[in-house]
Amino acid sequence: MKWEIEKIINVANDLQHTGTTGASTGEQIAVAFVLNRMEFLPANYRDAVEAWERLDNWQGYVKLIKRDYMHLIEK
Repeated sequence: MKWEIEKIINVANDLQHTGTTGASTGEQIAVAFVLNRMEFLPANYRDAVEAWERLDNWQGYVKLIKRDYMHLIEK
C-alpha cells in the first residue's frame, strides 16, 4: 500500500476517534472527501470544489480508498 493511502486512512481513523488531527491541509481535505464529512475540511476550505481542486494528485488516492480500502477505516 502506498504511503499516501496509509496516511489518509490513519488520519481518517484519528479524526473519527478524536475529532482533531495534526495532519497537513491536503491530508485533512482528502479525509473529508473519503469520509464524506465536509465538517472535517480545514476552516479556510469551506467550498467543496475549491477543496477538491486543492487535492490535485491526491484525488486519485481518495477515489482508490473509497473503492478499495474503506474497510480499513474504523467507525
